[in-house]
Amino acid sequence: MSRTKVIPIPVLGRHAVNAHLLLGRHPVLVDAGTPGSAGRILDAVARNGVDPADLRLIVITHGHLDHFGSAAELHRLTGAPVAGHVADLGQYRTGRVREPYLPTGRMGRLMARNRKLHVAVDPFEPEVLLDGELALHEFGVDARIMPTPGHTAGSVSVLTDDGDLVAGDLIANSFMGLVPGRPANPPFHDDPRRNLTSLRAMLALGPARLHVGHGVPLDPERVRNWAAREQRRLDRAAAAGRLRVRPAEPESEPGRGSADGPARTA
Repeated sequence: MSRTKVIPIPVLGRHAVNAHLLLGRHPVLVDAGTPGSAGRILDAVARNGVDPADLRLIVITHGHLDHFGSAAELHRLTGAPVAGHVADLGQYRTGRVREPYLPTGRMGRLMARNRKLHVAVDPFEPEVLLDGELALHEFGVDARIMPTPGHTAGSVSVLTDDGDLVAGDLIANSFMGLVPGRPANPPFHDDPRRNLTSLRAMLALGPARLHVGHGVPLDPERVRNWAAREQRRLDRAAAAGRLRVRPAEPESEPGRGSADGPARTA
């Protein structure tokens, strides 16, 4: 087994929005940044000694624009297949997020007014459709994709065999990374309690670090303590009828993949 190195790629600010590069026997990219960020991401990939044409896979953690905004362009520029969960397939096929956003607090309420979060981007068809766990050994890294629904229905995380959890928006740093190392909700969750269940399931696997879409890597013990407090807060909100949850919608049919060939479900 070769060690898988996790390298953050800042997409916006120093760590306000991150993608991640996984380096093993072959490179894998996790998340595709905001619309128009493909060049910045590929420049960072190259600075880390990787030819972008050598990327074996692009994993999209969920259907929000700051994570799949440049997926179509990155696929065109690198030829790497894109993996995404079937429950967020509607977002990927239309290039639009499900609205309205459901804020987790004041930051989310402010951000929901940002016009940039409501635009349409180039759609894409994932070549690798996820509906469960997927080992990534054939793509060159000792890791597996894990479904972690709640932030969106199709949210996923990537857990390396070395214990690094690339968690997307399962958890974040406070104020979009402005308070580094302090666990917090990201600005939005479709289902906060389901997300917390997913987070606790990942913590039960004993990760050494949590690499997140907003902020610096988080210490799992700090996240466990935060999760206990968050559970109590959500229980109070639910009892008071103040907990907003997006209704489930029927899953999209997988259909066909990109121009490179039919989609395959994993």
